[in-house]
Amino acid sequence: MKGIVEERAAMLGEYIIESKATVRSAAKKFGISKSTVHKDVSQRLKMVNPVLYREVREILNTNKSQRHIRGGIATKHKYEMLKRIKKE
Repeated sequence: MKGIVEERAAMLGEYIIESKATVRSAAKKFGISKSTVHKDVSQRLKMVNPVLYREVREILNTNKSQRHIRGGIATKHKYEMLKRIKKE
């Protein structure tokens, strides 16, 4: 079981780097929880592959700094959609 967890952490790290994915999108792609993805790439990956960990960390930090913007855009789209539905 232990080897599988390390492999998954490395696969998640590679996926996040290749696609510049968020934790949420990586969790959806791999069919696991956000908590598991976060633990894999922030704790386990550091022990397995420190170089990959640093690359993933940069992407996650970028995503974290942009999340308030993404949230605002998502809310805007939500209310625009509701407005369109009411007009119909």
